[in-house]
Amino acid sequence: MADRLLPRDAALDRLKTLHARAIDLSLDRVRRLLDALGRPQDRLPPVIHVAGTNGKGSTLAFLRAIAEAAGLKVHVFTSPHLVRFAERIRLNGTLIADAALADLLDRVEAANAGEAVTFFEITTCAALQAFAETPADLVLVEVGLGGRWDATNVFEAPLAAVITPVDQDHAEFLGTDLAGIAAEKAGIVKRSRPVFSARQRPEAEVAIVRIADELSAPLFLMGRDFDAWAEKGRLIYQDDAGRLDLPRPALAGPHQIANAGLAVAALRRLGLAAEPAFAGGVAEARWPARLQQLTRGPLGARATAAGADLLLDGGHNPHAAAALAAALRELQARDPRPLALIVAMLGSKDAAGFFAPFAALRPRVFTVPFEAERTIPPPELATIATAAGLHAEPAADVEAALDRALTLDAPRVVICGSLYLAGEVLARSPETWPT
Repeated sequence: MADRLLPRDAALDRLKTLHARAIDLSLDRVRRLLDALGRPQDRLPPVIHVAGTNGKGSTLAFLRAIAEAAGLKVHVFTSPHLVRFAERIRLNGTLIADAALADLLDRVEAANAGEAVTFFEITTCAALQAFAETPADLVLVEVGLGGRWDATNVFEAPLAAVITPVDQDHAEFLGTDLAGIAAEKAGIVKRSRPVFSARQRPEAEVAIVRIADELSAPLFLMGRDFDAWAEKGRLIYQDDAGRLDLPRPALAGPHQIANAGLAVAALRRLGLAAEPAFAGGVAEARWPARLQQLTRGPLGARATAAGADLLLDGGHNPHAAAALAAALRELQARDPRPLALIVAMLGSKDAAGFFAPFAALRPRVFTVPFEAERTIPPPELATIATAAGLHAEPAADVEAALDRALTLDAPRVVICGSLYLAGEVLARSPETWPT
């Protein structure tokens, strides 16, 4: 996702002009700027570094919620933002204030002295500088893209690396070979530092195991060294220290059982939390645009008044679509409703692969435009959905699509396919801005 900015973030616009390419995978520029800032990455509390294709944000949300339930002060750096840039930098549990962000960026820009640097690189440096200046117990950092050459990969000895499920995405930068993609993600693994991995497809697992072995990094692999599953409405977690009987995650969908289990594995092995914190954190973790139920804002209010269930999900690749489809199957089994998808996608995404997992659910599909470069036009996207066996038609915008979906009888409506689209939906009202 590109770095869309609201008018209140206009001061960030000038930073986007410092390098011609929005994405240029290299560590030279970010290391130069961090050196100019006095190497804030060396003055941080312990760091847990999180990479992967899908589930990074949700896993970070579980890590943060559990750590805070254990009484720890936690800094968090995530990307992209959905509405406001400040969402990316969380200091001791609170989004950075606008005034503090403006001052921070001014200082980092001055240290950069007009040198070429990408927007993500300079804002990563700003986050690390903020973390170094504010006491805390733990720092959680999400990789932006890939891992090995990502701007966040500047920690010599992080407390641990966490790798969420690896699949294909960003093919223009990472290619389509799953083993190669996994090796790029595992580029955050550091010598002798523990690494915790989600359950992976065989090719990805082989690559992660190889890199961990090469670096003598203790590897804890889901399905081998620990596991988590749903049982009687609960989350059951098991490792060699014993079994935990925990609440079902607040985040919806069977895939969140695995994300929560991965977070529990890391924090339990690292000795940062105990059972009461695991229970509290799993039950309280929140993350926007992950099967988020919308009841407020103009769209949420319209759906609620019509007796509809309106959900928002930012998943935008086949792996995420499969997780969303599985979650919808669970919801439909418990509460059957007519199902509709409102979908928009970037031209770089695998639209046919995205639609395929929904075929058995037989939803109505409404394709819509959104503000971004190189989007798939709604008529073309509807044609792709139709070829995947779905009943699809283009709509003028999200509002028009929702109006059509609401002609169904108390439907379940899911807005999905792009984080851009999710951001546009949430930005419609301050009531729905992520906090």
